[in-house]
Amino acid sequence: MAQTRDIKRRIKSIGNTKKITKAMELVSAAKMRKAITAVLGTRTYANLSWDLLQRLSAKTDSKYHALLKDRPTVKKIGLVLITSNRGLCGSFNYQIINRTHEFIQRQKREVSLEADLVIMGKRGRDVMFKRGHTVIAEFNKLDITTAIEEIRPLAKLLISDYLNGKYDKIMIAYTDFISTLTQKPRLLQLLPLNHLEEDKYLGQAKVEGMNIKAAEEKASEIDEYLFEPDPAKVLDELLPRMLEMQIYQAILESDASEHSARMVAMRNASEAATDMISGLTLAFNKARQASITAELADISGGRAAVE
Repeated sequence: MAQTRDIKRRIKSIGNTKKITKAMELVSAAKMRKAITAVLGTRTYANLSWDLLQRLSAKTDSKYHALLKDRPTVKKIGLVLITSNRGLCGSFNYQIINRTHEFIQRQKREVSLEADLVIMGKRGRDVMFKRGHTVIAEFNKLDITTAIEEIRPLAKLLISDYLNGKYDKIMIAYTDFISTLTQKPRLLQLLPLNHLEEDKYLGQAKVEGMNIKAAEEKASEIDEYLFEPDPAKVLDELLPRMLEMQIYQAILESDASEHSARMVAMRNASEAATDMISGLTLAFNKARQASITAELADISGGRAAVE
């Protein structure tokens, strides 16, 4: 009887856990739908603006704006890392944190470059502190980013530090949303604009449907741009806004990836709980049957002894 009581207690405990994971799955599914709607709604615009940034950097004289000027030597990198505030989302945080850590370590080892981190997400902050990386700033990570104004302080900090010469390269590490089941960690270089390149270690900078080389070939088709009222005024408004858009899109991609990963993780946990309950129920029935059989055997034996 003690064995059956233990099994019943385990079944009840796992059943309660299943209720929690199922509720978390439903919440994540609702957030995931909102995040996917947001990321798909801006992706085309973000990719076209990224393409335009590359064309402008290739065809516009750098004298018109400081963001177009060349940085012949890179001494320090400013890197934005986007993670989640909470766990229970599978390997979502693990993949992007490890990729970022690997990138920084290789930069230090192979080309003696230092990197400062700007963090969005408590998970990334905690791990990077433990691994000894320099974290200069942390921005609040919302569950779902809904407006570009929410990321404007981050963009202003990055652009200001770059223009002031604190950093010679600005990069952003985020998780690219491919589908509900597939998310890919990426490192994208934002600045300098005139030396955009594929990431040597972690794959290719994201440009939907085209790589950096193809964009440069496309830019060569245009001889020059005409600006009204004048290049300086247009670029001063255009370039920061487009960089903000790339940061905003990266955060949207990360939001969709996070909630997709958490929904799948909670669904897998619920299914695992169901399987465990089925196995324990079978074990409970076998134990109860064995107990009943033993009691019947005792009764039969006692009756035979009396007779």
